Amino acid sequence: MSKSEFSERLRSEIEYIGLNQKEFAAKAGIKKRALDAYLWAQQSMPPADVAVKIASALGLSVEYLVTGKETRRTVDISGYLRFRDLLDDLALLPDGILGPVKAMIKTAANNERGKKSKKS
Repeated sequence: MSKSEFSERLRSEIEYIGLNQKEFAAKAGIKKRALDAYLWAQQSMPPADVAVKIASALGLSVEYLVTGKETRRTVDISGYLRFRDLLDDLALLPDGILGPVKAMIKTAANNERGKKSKKS
């Protein structure tokens, strides 16, 4: 596997969980500079201990990050199964429609997060 495949998979998974690179580096317990090197294929894949931190922060196995072959997430997705139909529908939308829909959902979710944080 090339470094770029690892980097591409890592970028995609970080985007999937909705964190920026600085937030993700903090969550994974690694330096932002090191994360940048892995994301932009400036450095070979991380050492095993760092790969474990990255995979754990993503809720993935190291095997998936390295090979792309194992797709099972290590987090419990049962709470998300109720959205399966919605995800299938979203996958059919062209980018011109999907972009605004994603933005609308993000805005609504951020508003809800704000409400919850005010209650805390």
